[in-house]
Amino acid sequence: MAVFEGAGVALITPMHPDGSVNYGKLEEIIEDQIAGGTDSIIICGTTGEAATLTHEEHLDVIRACVKFVKGRVPVIAGTGSNCTETAKYLSQEAQAAGADALLVVTPYYNKATQKGLIAHFTAVASSVSLPIILYNVPGRTGCNILPATAAALVRDVENIVGIKEASGNISQIADLMALTEGQIDLYSGNDDQIVPIMSLGGKGVISVLSNVAPAQTHEITAACLAGDYKKGAELQLKALELCHALFCEVNPIPVKAAMNLQGWEVGPLRPPLTEMEPANVQRLKKAMADYGIL
Repeated sequence: MAVFEGAGVALITPMHPDGSVNYGKLEEIIEDQIAGGTDSIIICGTTGEAATLTHEEHLDVIRACVKFVKGRVPVIAGTGSNCTETAKYLSQEAQAAGADALLVVTPYYNKATQKGLIAHFTAVASSVSLPIILYNVPGRTGCNILPATAAALVRDVENIVGIKEASGNISQIADLMALTEGQIDLYSGNDDQIVPIMSLGGKGVISVLSNVAPAQTHEITAACLAGDYKKGAELQLKALELCHALFCEVNPIPVKAAMNLQGWEVGPLRPPLTEMEPANVQRLKKAMADYGIL
């Protein structure tokens, strides 16, 4: 059984004006996400600014998320690192905190070989018993999990069960599904590719869009899970300009701006991320208004 099906939100981490984590706001946002039909909470991923949280903050945010969710939907904790030992440590602590599954990104900066990726993910998976979803986002990490590598990991490592695919390469994703005969839990990592990826056998999306439009993102995936790809495509295309606006600067700059525009008061970004350029804010405002969420 998949960790989840449908729309999982790659949740932002709200901050106070001084840059510290705003746990009260985190609880509010989680409540709103669950009320909006979000099928899973993915905490401390790219969108959650995990790269600029200390290890203590990272684990505290995971613990808080588990506490606030109260078992209503699965909590998937981002525990990846470019250091295998650090990834093992974060994964073990997330398991102890009560997370339901882990999202483990490819090692960044090191640019591991495919052999290195197999060794890294196998070591992390062997250190815990939770199901693991691999996270392939070569545009951010400089490292691509090739289909044969992902297929080998899912075949040979019992608790590696899925992959969040954010390569943008539909041909590669099709090759992966063919190699695994569909026996991998595939999630879209790009909001503008939900329907194409689900049409290849994907289980859903791990979504940035869900932060500002949880019900609408859930609806796209629900249509696909029901086999109504025509409706899914219509909903996907309606959201397309907003998806583009949410990535017109590096994530999570635009989505935090969008949530602040909605009145969420999620606070600033941590350096080296900076606030959104004024022209892009106007583009984002228009896309949000056109989509009916502002």
